[in-house]
Amino acid sequence: MLNHDHDDLTRSTDDVVIVGGGLAGLFCALKLAPRPVTVISAAPLGQGASTAWAQGGIAAAVAEGDSAEAHAADTIAAGAGLVDEAVALGLAREAGARIRDLLHYGVPFDRDLEGKLAVSREAAHSARRIVHVRGDMAGKAIMSALIEAVRATPSIRVIEGYAAEALLTEDGAVAGLQLRKVGDAAANRVTMASRTVVLATGGIGHLYAVTTNPPEASGLGLAIAARAGAVIADPEFVQFHPTAIMVGRDPAPLATEALRGEGATLINDKGERFMLARHRLAELAPRDVVARGVFAEIAAGHGAYLDARDALGAHFAEKFPTVYASCIAAGIDPATQPIPVAPAAHYHMGGILVDDHGRTSLTGLWAGGEVSSTGAHGANRLASNSLLEAVVFAARIAEDIGGRMITKPTRLLLTSVRERNGAMPARSEQTFRSMMTSHVGVIRDGERLAEAVRSFAAIERETANIALRNMATTALLVAASAWARRESRGGHYRIDYPTEKPALAHRTMTTLAAAREIAASLSERTLTRSAQPMNA
Repeated sequence: MLNHDHDDLTRSTDDVVIVGGGLAGLFCALKLAPRPVTVISAAPLGQGASTAWAQGGIAAAVAEGDSAEAHAADTIAAGAGLVDEAVALGLAREAGARIRDLLHYGVPFDRDLEGKLAVSREAAHSARRIVHVRGDMAGKAIMSALIEAVRATPSIRVIEGYAAEALLTEDGAVAGLQLRKVGDAAANRVTMASRTVVLATGGIGHLYAVTTNPPEASGLGLAIAARAGAVIADPEFVQFHPTAIMVGRDPAPLATEALRGEGATLINDKGERFMLARHRLAELAPRDVVARGVFAEIAAGHGAYLDARDALGAHFAEKFPTVYASCIAAGIDPATQPIPVAPAAHYHMGGILVDDHGRTSLTGLWAGGEVSSTGAHGANRLASNSLLEAVVFAARIAEDIGGRMITKPTRLLLTSVRERNGAMPARSEQTFRSMMTSHVGVIRDGERLAEAVRSFAAIERETANIALRNMATTALLVAASAWARRESRGGHYRIDYPTEKPALAHRTMTTLAAAREIAASLSERTLTRSAQPMNA
């Protein structure tokens, strides 16, 4: 990839500008060819995307006896009453076509002896329907193939090493982006004028102290869209992967769910299987149930371990090379020893609200992949549906943009952009991420959520550091919506409201203004309480 100077960025363009170099961004760029596209990626392609770390694969009803209807039914059941059923069915029906696209781009999906796509089983799926590459190498193989295809496509221009810090708007429509060179806090901002922007910036995992996501997954796309006025959907629903490998690494390596699909069990330090008493499906229960089980066992001081000794033993390295390598690097042999695990922020069901075509509430802005909220995942994502959603909606976005005439912006409105930006103090980021984990994590309660809302609102309002402000914007949206949803559903569990309420079986639709109002009301309540005399 070529390096690009500021002159290459500070110009009006009739290119489609895609922010993000993960699966959704690259797939959309390829689907738009031969239309000119500029892809802006903060990290070198393939290095900052959660896709590359995905170990499961892509859910697709391609096996004999399976159907799109069955896949959609499983998706709806996992989503705890909030899945848009039409979206889930559309997603399942398009899966086969998108798998064929990926095969065309060179993804070497595993096949059986008859040459058919090999499929495996994952939690809460009623059939074997996960297409994969060499067991747990799907994400890496998909990204490698797509990067190669992008590099071979003349209509795609890639600009690496720049992060989007703000969306610029004009009369309620997108007019461009404010960008800054990554790793250079003192660098001047640069602006790119464009009326067609696709956000594919990934999730929010790095807002948490324990996560399986890369550092680039810090909620940036959600923040800049929210600050520009976009509607945000379901931000309170965060999925925690139950089995991150606890060996002191940030991000934490992942012990894929497929291990449990192959018979690995969860045990405590006494060797007892603790999930048997919690759910009829035990280790294969929905992720939120398993995450809470693991969390509770750790909180009770019993520890939690994934035991694959009987299920896989000597075959571990061959079947799951990625997990095996992570364990061996930390001095654990998973063929003969249980693997220490803990829940980690893994996937965000919420995001920028989009319609069936990936359009947001802002004219000229589309969103795809984890940064978006399509309604497909509801309150709890079904395993391996995320990569499927990314390719299905990336293709829809490309089709939607494909038929449009795009005009160049005449000018940029920069009045809302602050000049200052310093390096983010490590302690600020550490404190921030710790609060997300302790106050807005696997198990939540009103008091700690209110404290988090007040804290994030103050940072969002007062900090001059743009990166920290964007992190605080997304954290505020998550915490405020979690505080407002007074029930437990899917990935959102409130110990003070532990049951599901039928009256709340609807998606959250919110804005940054609404989250700020919640923060203001909570601050007033605190001030009122503190002003009262002790014997009042």
